[in-house]
Amino acid sequence: MKKNLKEFFLRTLSDPILIYTTVVMMSIMYHYGAAMTPVYGILTYITCWGFFRLFEYMQKHNVIGGAVYMILFMGVGRLSGYCIQAGQETYPLSWGVWFLTPQDALDYSFWYTFALFLLFDMFMASVIYYFTRVRYRILMNFVIFIIPFAIYGKEYEKMPTYFIIAMALGYILIMVYMRSLNENEKIKIVNKTDTWRSVAVFAVIFAVIASTMPKPEIEADRTVIETLINADKFTDRLVAMLNVFRDDTDGSQFRSTASDIPVYYVSADEPLRLKTLTYTNYDYSNDKWSAGKLDEKDETITPDMPLGIKGNGIYAEAVLAAASFDKSFAEKYNINTDTQLKIPKSKKVKIYSAVQSGKYAPVPQSSYVISKTSYVGRIALTATGLIKANDGNFMQTNTFDYEYYPETFFTDDTNKSFVHSLERDDYSEMTSQAEDILADEYINILDNDSENDEYREYIWKLLSELQFTERYYEDYQNEYLDYGSNEKIKKLAEEITADCDTEYKKAERLRWYFYDNNYNYDMTFNTNGKNAEDFIFDTKTGVCYEYATAMVLMARSIGIPARYCEGFNMQTEFKSQNARTNGYDIDYVVTAQNGHGFPELYLRGYGWLSFEPTMSDALNEEESTASGNLSRAGMYILFLSLVTLLGILLYPSVSHKIFMMRNVKREPNKAVYMTIHRLCRLYDISEGNTARDALEIIKNFSGADISETVSMFERAEYGGEILDENCRQKSTEEYLNAYNALKQAKKEKRKTKKRR
Repeated sequence: MKKNLKEFFLRTLSDPILIYTTVVMMSIMYHYGAAMTPVYGILTYITCWGFFRLFEYMQKHNVIGGAVYMILFMGVGRLSGYCIQAGQETYPLSWGVWFLTPQDALDYSFWYTFALFLLFDMFMASVIYYFTRVRYRILMNFVIFIIPFAIYGKEYEKMPTYFIIAMALGYILIMVYMRSLNENEKIKIVNKTDTWRSVAVFAVIFAVIASTMPKPEIEADRTVIETLINADKFTDRLVAMLNVFRDDTDGSQFRSTASDIPVYYVSADEPLRLKTLTYTNYDYSNDKWSAGKLDEKDETITPDMPLGIKGNGIYAEAVLAAASFDKSFAEKYNINTDTQLKIPKSKKVKIYSAVQSGKYAPVPQSSYVISKTSYVGRIALTATGLIKANDGNFMQTNTFDYEYYPETFFTDDTNKSFVHSLERDDYSEMTSQAEDILADEYINILDNDSENDEYREYIWKLLSELQFTERYYEDYQNEYLDYGSNEKIKKLAEEITADCDTEYKKAERLRWYFYDNNYNYDMTFNTNGKNAEDFIFDTKTGVCYEYATAMVLMARSIGIPARYCEGFNMQTEFKSQNARTNGYDIDYVVTAQNGHGFPELYLRGYGWLSFEPTMSDALNEEESTASGNLSRAGMYILFLSLVTLLGILLYPSVSHKIFMMRNVKREPNKAVYMTIHRLCRLYDISEGNTARDALEIIKNFSGADISETVSMFERAEYGGEILDENCRQKSTEEYLNAYNALKQAKKEKRKTKKRR
């Protein structure tokens, strides 16, 4: 009884259908929670083993089994409902919205994911079992096989290579198992071991070829399909809704494979960075940024109003203008009015929203005015430089026209020197006095009808920059210098910038620190339980989130106001036969894959300037991560496949030697018993045969005689005789003869096949 029970568990736990179901479920759950995939795999294996036993019972007891299945079905549904309810208490979105929204745009929800697991688990167990063991249907199995691919495909995400190969292998093996190796009351497989061996060799060869053969790189222009037949509009709408709830961020969206569906189309002369969100407060305990009062503070504006938010050298130009109007001001602050600043020439950029873009419009770096928008509602400017919809969301087909200054101001030494002269302790006082001077000049312009409109607009632009700075600079000091009083970070930042005499040089030195010290960009790195301090001093591995967070905290620790921002890197040129979309000339396309986190620092005398600390030799790794993962997965699979193939080839001789070594140490009775058991396995003799039957089968197949071993086995097993060492030696001798005879018989059989 004990032996039968053991054999039952071994047989059912190694069930190919059970293993295949586990692989399918793991491939699905990886999409919803990669870190928990092994856990879901174990749960699937355990629960589906139970489901399969129930299904076997149902085949023999239709009524009772069906009733139990319905009760279990309702129980799983009720448990899923409880999980969904628990999730709604802690998650800002409903389960339906969460399920339909791309996972790379969401934070992980344990309760929602577990509810989904329960539903998928019972569904997959039921359909896979039914269409294999009850009614084998190759077409339905193929439909089940592509379900995980459909889940990934709906969000343009690529399934990990090892899951693709594992599922393909599983599908092939299931077909072989159900077609060629599936026993029933009418069919018994005589030589199942050799068949499985051949199938295993084929599977290994398939895995090796699939993992190592070079894959062609195909770039297809899907613009027409994605624009004309956009099946993701509802999903895009849900993604846009998330902006309402993005009060914090942990950078998880940068560690997942995002959709390549266009988010914005842009007409511009050069690549730019687009900002869509800003964050003020960092929490070391959970490695998250959250919004502060400046991120939420806004005021209504209209197009053509100066944004006053970027710097661009406008502040320096404004102070220099004030000094030229008032000599006492120039003397007080030692400003050389003969200085000729080289302000970059402004450029225009038009952004077309390809999908619903939520509450915030994309703002290009160094923008100083939003000159036009097709959005008809009221818009507002936040204190951190975001353009916000006051009375609703920015909807699809809206356009946003900006004027911006290219960030080339600091390429000129005169500009650098002048900005450095404005890095004063009485910076607020200087700003306020310069504002008063320009305000008087602006009033004079209004009173003097002879002044032209262009000059008036110029003075108004300079005055607006000073007003904005005077209004918020104190807030910058209060909000943007908090680094959690982390002395390790402060000490390092001070060491890095010790020989720098300007804030710009300090910022540049911090920016280059990560490159010079071999920090690694890796989307697959597990950051659970780690924070910015760990990234800087320990792991030195992460994505743009970690780089930007580290630079912000380091800058703050040495007195430079800084904030963490998220948006997009606009760098992918729009390649299409007709580079026009909805009547607009298009130069660049921005997708979710271009999502990026970066720091903005406030430099006295200049204003806000964005930096790019994510600049290791692996800058292009973000684009090549998928191929890198593919290569690594291929190497792992190649190694495992070669080991498996080697094991298959060496197994007969290795197992023979192991048996001989172990049998020498056994008691004679046990040794004789194991010899009979071993020969039955080698000759594929089923358990229903007696020792005498085995004797005849072996003799007929190879000519070997094991009669004395059989006789000793019967005397010991049925007569209770205690065998001696001579018996063990004789059984070993007959075993070796039978083993060698089997090898010779198989060799002759292969030769006969070749002759035929």
